[in-house]
Amino acid sequence: MKTIFAASVPGRTACRVASDAPGAAAMLPAGLLRRTPPRLPECSELDVVRHFTRLSQMNYSVDANFYPLGSCTMKYNPKFTEYVAALPGFIRLHPLVAQLEGGTDVTQGALHCLYETEQLLCELTGMRAFTFQPMAGANGEFTGVSLIAAYHRAKGRQRQIMLIPDAAHGTNPASASLAGFTVCNLESRDGMVDPDAVANALQQHGDNVAGLMMTCPNTLGLMETHLPRIVEALHAVDALLYYDGANMNAIMGKLRVGDAGFDVVHLNVHKTFGTPHGGGGPGAGPVGVSERLLPFLPAPRVVRRQDGSFALNYDLPQSVGHIGPFYGSFGVVIKALAYMLRLGGDGLARASEYAVLNANYLKKRLEDVLEIPFRQRHCAHEFVASAPEGLRALDIAKALLERGIHAPTIYFPLIVHECLMPEPTETESKETLDAFVDAVRDIVLSGRAEPEKLHEEPRHLPVRRLDETAAARHMVLTEDMA
Repeated sequence: MKTIFAASVPGRTACRVASDAPGAAAMLPAGLLRRTPPRLPECSELDVVRHFTRLSQMNYSVDANFYPLGSCTMKYNPKFTEYVAALPGFIRLHPLVAQLEGGTDVTQGALHCLYETEQLLCELTGMRAFTFQPMAGANGEFTGVSLIAAYHRAKGRQRQIMLIPDAAHGTNPASASLAGFTVCNLESRDGMVDPDAVANALQQHGDNVAGLMMTCPNTLGLMETHLPRIVEALHAVDALLYYDGANMNAIMGKLRVGDAGFDVVHLNVHKTFGTPHGGGGPGAGPVGVSERLLPFLPAPRVVRRQDGSFALNYDLPQSVGHIGPFYGSFGVVIKALAYMLRLGGDGLARASEYAVLNANYLKKRLEDVLEIPFRQRHCAHEFVASAPEGLRALDIAKALLERGIHAPTIYFPLIVHECLMPEPTETESKETLDAFVDAVRDIVLSGRAEPEKLHEEPRHLPVRRLDETAAARHMVLTEDMA
């Protein structure tokens, strides 16, 4: 599709500026004025609307199609939360108002929402307190491991090792490294964190282990049945457990991670609690902590006064400081609050039940089509599979796109050969899941019969298969270069 410049016609405009409106020369110093007019497209309103409507029709969205992206929880986003977050009292509130003198007096509603959301997340996770400053999941990871580092520093020690399973989310080692830790990789056993590998790492590195980053269920969609033994081993040397909340969609209302022994958790409320995400945002990664990490939370924190009003507490001498601007992605937090209040405790638990049910249904129906490791175990909200012998995960993914279905995550985790990782979420119907199974079955059968034809998929989409190396080395940045 051509750019908007292709529709440009000299003199055509979509709006009219009042004849008595001041020009740029009247509002800006001469040194800031351009010598030549900017090269902007000249289009009618209809040209602009049609151009961007066509662009929107080329996008893939969960509102239009099935989006089974594993470890990302691409669930349907209820529209009532969008309405709530767009209420004038929220959307017109400047994020700096509360920091002004007397600012908390006119932001009591917003502060109340942050406080209420914190209480609900604490109840859901078993944590003592939350911060909303992190702007996304990875930012939440960095915050969490920074809190672990602050905890050890306060005890007068510089622990340098962070244990991370080989099936962990890819941002885990990056966040740990960014926070100053050296990553120690743990090999999995039977698809789970091996407690013997943890014991060996503790024996090898002694008192230099700061903590372990993991999630439960893990990236393979399996519950970590060795968790009690792992918790005991780490806490015995005062190492902390970090919970990656990307898979929280499987355990809402079923497992409180604080009760299971985790000391810090980040939650992707832009996934788990039904807020749109992808394409760079919006995101929010609130971080919850146990009692021992409470003094190190980012400042300020929302507190409730004795008279019931709300204030910001900056008096946190051991705080790690600011992590994100303002108080995080406020609108995303409001959507999460609306989602939790609408569903209630029973509804959140039921959402997890349906997510697990859908994943196990999909896994069972695909057992004779794909190669599924650990098939003897029930999965949680997602599962991993391998492309059948002779086929590639990439080809299956491209062929799904041709059929109007977004591909699941592929080639992750790396410990599964030719990996495909579907996550159907709780919001998809049986008819949608059956259509996905039929599509995968048809792709595998046609791929075995005509493998070369499968390599050519997709055939009818705006973009087919890109040469990513050439795209990086020979970028086309303007229309005249095409």
